[in-house]
Amino acid sequence: MMYLIGLTGNIATGKSLVARMLSDLGAHVIDADALVHELQRKSTPVWSGIVGEFGEGILRADGEIDRAKLGTLVFSNSEALHRLESIVHPAVGAEIERQLSDLGPPASDFRVVVIEAIKLIEAGLHKRCNALWVVTSRPEVQLKRLMRTRGLSEADAQVRIAAQPPQSEKVALADILIENNTTVSDLRAQVERHWKRVQVATHLEGASQP
Repeated sequence: MMYLIGLTGNIATGKSLVARMLSDLGAHVIDADALVHELQRKSTPVWSGIVGEFGEGILRADGEIDRAKLGTLVFSNSEALHRLESIVHPAVGAEIERQLSDLGPPASDFRVVVIEAIKLIEAGLHKRCNALWVVTSRPEVQLKRLMRTRGLSEADAQVRIAAQPPQSEKVALADILIENNTTVSDLRAQVERHWKRVQVATHLEGASQP
């Protein structure tokens, strides 16, 4: 059987780092952002939809979408962001479902699968998960991370943070809450603690199977 963890959090909270830690612990991770990269490659249906909506000015010289240009455009305009998401989200959701179907149930024991997606809740994917893990950070921590990791100005980083729904909306639905405000070691300790609980729960459930 498959135990499905939905992993989400707002921008620069560290959910991708949590996903890597879970992968190291043995989970199979489906990274929605990586899927977006693949699905919007040149000449794909998603690429065509995005270029048709926003024009060729968002393309690099090689014809691929310039994610920085597109990000600057949509993160400062909520209506444009909504139009982009209406193109991308259905394709990502379909690809996630395809990958889950391909994984299938293992012959024995449990397989833990993590779906990491910033829009997991908005896409309704959390409803099919056994547990929803939400990663949070204080706004000032998010701001510093965005400026450091993406080379954004303070103003641009604040625009991207402001474009996200309030973290409290995700927290209200969380089964597991992970606060990422201090060190990587502290984050890893939280992840490992919750992972042990998953292992206990799945082994108990597995033992109850006929």
